[in-house]
Amino acid sequence: MNRKIKNPLTDNLIKCMMAMKTEEEFYCLLEDLCTVHEIQAIAQRMAVAKMLDEKRTYIEIAEKTGASTATISRVNRALNYGTDGYKLAIERTKDIIEEY
Repeated sequence: MNRKIKNPLTDNLIKCMMAMKTEEEFYCLLEDLCTVHEIQAIAQRMAVAKMLDEKRTYIEIAEKTGASTATISRVNRALNYGTDGYKLAIERTKDIIEEY
């Protein structure tokens, strides 16, 4: 975990997110917290991570998600050298996430 982002404010943010009980509740919180563009960017990064995990090419990922090669590279770096957050999310949702 990146100690640069861990503080009482982010601890409380995580607690608020974890307190949401339904997808609809989480959507409501997310829409209040973030702009549409921010939500779409986060969703795009998650899609890129899943496709990288599936060993898809940068070209295919860019075509399907609209992500730039810089974004794909950044997500790839996080997958390989990050805190394994992407990997954990992919593993826990592999049977429920729709195909891209």
